[in-house]
Amino acid sequence: MEKWFYFWLFAMTVITVVTACPPSDRAALMSIKAALHEPYLGIFNSWTGSDCCRGWYGVSCDPYIHRVADINLRGESEDPIFERAHRTGFMTGSISPAICKLDRLSSLTIADWKGISGEIPACITSLPFLRTLDLIGNKFTGRIPGDIGRLKELTVLNLADNSLTGPIPRSIVNLGRLMHLDLRNNKLSGELPSNMGQLKMMSRALLSGNQIGGPLPVSLSNIYRLSDLDLSLNKLSGEIPDMFDKMPVLATLNLDGNMISGQIPGSLLNSGVSILNLSRNALEGRIPDSFGPRSYFMVLDLSRNRLSGQIPKSISTASYIGHLDVSHNQLCGPIPAGSPYDHLEESSFAYNSCLCGKPLSKKC
Repeated sequence: MEKWFYFWLFAMTVITVVTACPPSDRAALMSIKAALHEPYLGIFNSWTGSDCCRGWYGVSCDPYIHRVADINLRGESEDPIFERAHRTGFMTGSISPAICKLDRLSSLTIADWKGISGEIPACITSLPFLRTLDLIGNKFTGRIPGDIGRLKELTVLNLADNSLTGPIPRSIVNLGRLMHLDLRNNKLSGELPSNMGQLKMMSRALLSGNQIGGPLPVSLSNIYRLSDLDLSLNKLSGEIPDMFDKMPVLATLNLDGNMISGQIPGSLLNSGVSILNLSRNALEGRIPDSFGPRSYFMVLDLSRNRLSGQIPKSISTASYIGHLDVSHNQLCGPIPAGSPYDHLEESSFAYNSCLCGKPLSKKC
């Protein structure tokens, strides 16, 4: 009986060793903890003991090989630890390069802490299994790692709301599985990669609030899955390519606040886009008389350009127009009667050369 007891004790010891995280993963996590300072919530209080796969806040391990697979630390969460503190998170410090020793990492989320700074460790591109990189809402500076394209498994890249500088790396087009790209509200400059259309799996590309210049790449029309493209508040120039009607699922196109010139492609107003914002550019010429039954706009904003001529009559053939704004242009002539104009306010047509008719007070 005693012999069986010692055999059981030995077996339990072996199982415990096998199911615990390796010392190298634990050491890497402790280095990450040491480089960060979170003074209010105590989220790192649970990072104790020898087994980082059990009970460490925000840490998950692969159930088969017991290596750290996910780090999920969000400064804005519905977790009880935030509810009890009645506050969102705040954390300072930086991300230790020791993160790169977690070579089975699949997901890295250190988001919305508002005070984490420093550069994104360049070695992060050596993590072969990384699928999610989410560092939104911090104070990261420096450049996006130039060889970001090495992360062949990456599906989500979210670096929004930081202070990153420099161009978008050309290697980004090698992320063949990328679905969600969010680089909003940084200080990125340079031009969009001309071969950005290689990102065939991408469904959302959010790049607003940067200093990106140059033309819109025609290759974007090759991204058949793209449904949401936001390039507003940048320094884009040149004309709008006649290509967006070739993108079957594109629903939102926001080019507001750039330096885009030329005329509006007629095909764009008869495409599948339902939220179209071209305001605050240098567009000129007439609004194309190319609306039709396929034209369905929840939002159509053409305000603050240099558009001239009359409002096209074909707009009455659109299936739906919820919000229309053509204010601050050089339009002239009568505003057509009936839908969609009968529910619009005067501000939608204000500050034009000689528009007249309802809802304006000026009679024709």
